[in-house]
Amino acid sequence: MLRFRYLGPREIDELAELWTAVHEQHTAVAPHLEDVIISVGADESWRRRRSQYLNWLADPDTLAVLAERGGEPVGYAMVTIRESQQGSWDRGERVGVVQTLAVPPEHTGTGVGSGLLEEVRRQLGALGIREIELSALATSSDDIRFFEQEGFRPFVTTMVCRIVGVGAHD
Repeated sequence: MLRFRYLGPREIDELAELWTAVHEQHTAVAPHLEDVIISVGADESWRRRRSQYLNWLADPDTLAVLAERGGEPVGYAMVTIRESQQGSWDRGERVGVVQTLAVPPEHTGTGVGSGLLEEVRRQLGALGIREIELSALATSSDDIRFFEQEGFRPFVTTMVCRIVGVGAHD
C-alpha cells in the first residue's frame, strides 16, 4: 500500500536519491541529444534541480508528494501551478504542471506512478484545476505509453537546436 507524504523545503533532500534515478534514466534514453544539449553529472543535476525545487516550493500551491511503501521512498511528484495561457483552447484559469514524476526502475510497474498521478489529480481537483500537463523525453516510449494509459495526450512538441558558435561543443 502506498502512503503519501507532502514535503516542504526542509525535507527536499529526501528526494536526492530518487532524482538521481531520474537523471540516469534521462541520460540513458536520450544519448542522441549530446550533440545539441550537454548533460551534467548526477551531483550537478541534483544541485540544479534542488535549487529549482526550493524556488517552486516558495509558492504555497506547489506540491511535493513523496510516495512511500513500507516506510521506503518509492517515488515522488513535484507539481507547480501556472496561469493558463489563453488561446485556442479553454484550459481553465490555472493549469497543474507535473515538473517531475520520479519512479526508480525497481518500482516501475508497481502502481507508484499511477498512485502519484491519482493523488496529484485529487489535490489539483480540490483547487479547482481541471488540467494537468507534463513533459516526457521523446525517446522514452515506455514513459509516453504510460502517460497515455493515464489519460494524457500529446499537445505540444518541444524541439531543441544548438546555435553554431555558442556553447561547449564549439
